[in-house]
Amino acid sequence: MKRVYVGIDISEKTLDAAVCKNLKEEVDVVFQVRNNIKGIDKMVSKCRKYGKELWFCFEHTGNYGLLLSSQLEALGQAYSALPPLELKRSLGLVRGKNDKVDARRIAIYAASHAHKLKRTQLVRETLLKIKSLLTYRMQLSETLRRFKNSLKSHSITHSTIKIESIVNGIKDNIQNLEKQIKAVEKEIMELIGSDDKLKENFDKISSVTGIGPIIASYMLVLTNNFTFFNNPRKFNCYSGLAPFEHRSGTSIIKKTKTSRLRNKKMKALLYNGANSAARYDMQLRAYYNRKKKEGKHHQLIMNNIACKLVYRVFAVVNREEPYVKFQ
Repeated sequence: MKRVYVGIDISEKTLDAAVCKNLKEEVDVVFQVRNNIKGIDKMVSKCRKYGKELWFCFEHTGNYGLLLSSQLEALGQAYSALPPLELKRSLGLVRGKNDKVDARRIAIYAASHAHKLKRTQLVRETLLKIKSLLTYRMQLSETLRRFKNSLKSHSITHSTIKIESIVNGIKDNIQNLEKQIKAVEKEIMELIGSDDKLKENFDKISSVTGIGPIIASYMLVLTNNFTFFNNPRKFNCYSGLAPFEHRSGTSIIKKTKTSRLRNKKMKALLYNGANSAARYDMQLRAYYNRKKKEGKHHQLIMNNIACKLVYRVFAVVNREEPYVKFQ
């Protein structure tokens, strides 16, 4: 059965779809539907006129594409949600842009890269809730940090000019934000505790020195409870911890370094975990001291320790026992 590829450009209110049966004929038709359940059903029904085996392809756009992914799965349709950067770089030099043109480009990309398309599966509802809560917690934490910085500056001013109402107002906001963050963290833990598989892996990875509840929660979400990544090296690449060499022939030899294509939040969290592990884990503390004596830079050592933490996390997930601390 011949497969038909459908490229979709997602916006808040509409979906632009382009149907591509093969690269010779390129795109057969481009049409637009509403970004709701009725519109998605209409799109699938219209595409079925061009072939029974459909493969939908679109950019991973977060919340805007969540309904589309959910409904396609409900209808039993195969789809690939691709990283926007992958699509952008695959197109090469382009001129001009609109939703219909983007849909055509995505459809052609899907047809020409059919051999490497992987079927995307929607993350479970519990993990989606945890992801939203982690995002909300990050937003609250950033706001809290700004208020704390503001309190410092206004407190200095208050020592000269009486602005008690401003200082007290900032303090109230800080207290409220701290309460909200604790409430969000409590809800995250309750959600993890309500799912046996999540709780099992959470307990395992939390036993690794340096991996706290927030880092563990992020890793559960980003790995889809350790099903998206099958080895630690790939997760280190995703987090921007794995080093890559940069050389060409004998004339271009640059320093080995990590890639800028990374999940910045995950890397920052793992660095925090590495700093904690370097203080409280005997093996890693000895490793840090040894490398420091060898003249290695602090950031390089921290990066290596963060990599080691990821390897330990994957090791405890893959075996049926928690991490055993070195005595």
